[in-house]
Amino acid sequence: MGHALCVCSRGTVIIDNKRYLFIQKLGEGLLLEPHLGRVFTEWERHCRLQKSPLNPSPVGDDRGPSLTPLAHSGFSYVDLVEGLHDGHFYALKRILCHEQQDREDAQREADMHRLFHHPNILRLVAYCLRERDAKHEAWLLLPFFKRGTLWAEIERLKDKGSFLTEDEILRLLLGICRGLEAIHAKGYAHRDLKPTNILLGDEGQPVLMDLGSMNQACIHVEGSRQALTLQDWAAQRCTISYRAPELFSVQSHCVIDERTDVWSLGCVLYAMMFGEGPYDMVFQKGDSVALAVQNQLSIPQSPRHSPALRQLLASMMTVDPQQRPHIPLLLSQLEALQPSAPGQHTTQI
Repeated sequence: MGHALCVCSRGTVIIDNKRYLFIQKLGEGLLLEPHLGRVFTEWERHCRLQKSPLNPSPVGDDRGPSLTPLAHSGFSYVDLVEGLHDGHFYALKRILCHEQQDREDAQREADMHRLFHHPNILRLVAYCLRERDAKHEAWLLLPFFKRGTLWAEIERLKDKGSFLTEDEILRLLLGICRGLEAIHAKGYAHRDLKPTNILLGDEGQPVLMDLGSMNQACIHVEGSRQALTLQDWAAQRCTISYRAPELFSVQSHCVIDERTDVWSLGCVLYAMMFGEGPYDMVFQKGDSVALAVQNQLSIPQSPRHSPALRQLLASMMTVDPQQRPHIPLLLSQLEALQPSAPGQHTTQI
């Protein structure tokens, strides 16, 4: 069932025989959204002003900083907690489980985390299922990333009228691809890659999170019923503006493979280059993303980007999945494009 958990007071819990102090409810929704850097900074400032050790306190009491909630999904909540055994901060993701299927999905998400020990994939610290008054919550204890998500960084720069440099983009893209390579090597696909599902470590390294939509990489669709089931699943689990074209209208006899992630990766690359996803405005205007993704993407011209980077993006955004590259090929191209050491030359694709 997972690690043992007990609620010891209004402000602490024990997970896997370790006590954690609730610092603040971060809000509802996805794990770590744009405000987390500010959350961490405000809490550190609060602790310095107190000039005293942290004592267990109720969640949301008036002794802590006022924090802005994260994006809302209605399915999960996230709390900032501190491990009293090590002084480290953690994100406690609490998934509401209304029925057996919800519990199985949460267990599967935890199992997906446990498959990987990779620097570019978020690790699971602990997992448990909590029951109270015939209701269940699945608790995933995860590392806390004070820099927040890639989207937060894109937004921060955009507010200053700036963008990620090409060298920064290439470094981030390389780390994301290495995380995807590890996922694909296990026979899975992420299926919901987007800037809000990519965390940034202290050194700026990208870390893939939210593994709840992962499923088998290669799906052989044999019949209209299976096609419709997969299409409905994608509509619920794959963010619309980052969803691959083949998932909008699944054919009755086809193969869906891990290159859905490559399309999503292209959308992430576009967002890093231009400050928004290629189909974000289509969705926000209420136009049909399903129709828009059927046409080859027009990439804006910009002196900030080399022809090689534009070519890389164009290859990822190929509508026909059979013509889209696999991650190993993208990795080899990216490694050749990484900024060269002094005295060396950068190889072009």
